[in-house]
Amino acid sequence: MTTRVPGAVRDYYGLLKVGKDATAEEIKRAYRRLARELHPDVNPDPEAQNRFKEITAAYEVLSDPEKRRIVDLGGDPLAPGGGQGSPFTGFGGFGDIFETFFGSSGARGPRSRIRQGADALLRLDLSLHEMAFGVSKDIAVETAVLCQSCNGDGCAPGTRPRTCSTCNGRGEVQSMQRSLLGPVMTSRPCPACAGTGQQIPTPCPTCAGEGRVRARRTISVDVPGGIEDGMRIRMSGQGEVGPGGGPAGDLYIEVTERPDETFTREGSDLHCAVAVPMTAAALGSTVDLVTLDSTEQIEIRPGTQSGTIITLRGKGVPRLRSNARGDLHVHVEVRTPTRLDAEQEKLLRQLADLRNEEISVSSNRGGLFSKVRDAFGQR
Repeated sequence: MTTRVPGAVRDYYGLLKVGKDATAEEIKRAYRRLARELHPDVNPDPEAQNRFKEITAAYEVLSDPEKRRIVDLGGDPLAPGGGQGSPFTGFGGFGDIFETFFGSSGARGPRSRIRQGADALLRLDLSLHEMAFGVSKDIAVETAVLCQSCNGDGCAPGTRPRTCSTCNGRGEVQSMQRSLLGPVMTSRPCPACAGTGQQIPTPCPTCAGEGRVRARRTISVDVPGGIEDGMRIRMSGQGEVGPGGGPAGDLYIEVTERPDETFTREGSDLHCAVAVPMTAAALGSTVDLVTLDSTEQIEIRPGTQSGTIITLRGKGVPRLRSNARGDLHVHVEVRTPTRLDAEQEKLLRQLADLRNEEISVSSNRGGLFSKVRDAFGQR
């Protein structure tokens, strides 16, 4: 039997018979090779069992970059007092490491028939106004609900589950298999009871033993004001009821904002376009604009250019869980007339003359060219 001098640092590399420059893959191969020789299912010798614990501890340390760094610095990450305790007092979590390579080797007991239900997801289309100020909606939901005939236990009225005759209630069955290690005892969930240790001799005729049925129901969803496209509302316990009548999962409502004819949204800010005639932009005017919740008068100052942005503070979308609101940005588009009658054209030419704006028309190679001198610098 191996012994260890108190206070001495374990030679983890020596236990796995690898050098300090061994790669992660070389360490894994070394552990697999030694585990085939020393695992208790293969070698019942007490010395072999003790060595198996040691090499498993060594693999746990050297396969973890941080623990391996401590070893390379001369420390022992598994020393007593180091927060881990001694790794040689039992298997602890080392069985999981062995299972990674060789599969399950020990019984885990029956699992419960009652399990948590899955979450559900629904999508809800809303208008910009509903997204901005909130709304309460009744929506139809189809999910698994508790079977009222058996109250979730899956048995027909007057009957009860019985202990599985295949696994005797253990939930697992064992079998001897031959492998590279020789005969190995393995465990797997019992196929007769799906690992629960119980069987239902007379299933409920309503749910066929599931403890749940699918049903359509209507629930009310309160959408908060200021919610944005793609956000989800969580409704606890409104999802799928679990197998065996287990607790329901959650229901998530994902909101989608329908395109608006007037406004586009960026977070809590809104943008819209207002078209004004050329004369209104030149002389100045006012425009009535219907916002989300009011009618605002937009002042078009004389000489306003196309592309000018007029900002209305606090006329955007309310911010989520806040009393503040975003802004409304009005983009001015100056419309130039495309068709003029003779009188209109005459008046515009007179205006050009008064403003000393030269309009020259000449033909060159059959083409028509116009040159308008910038009049705004001649005031």
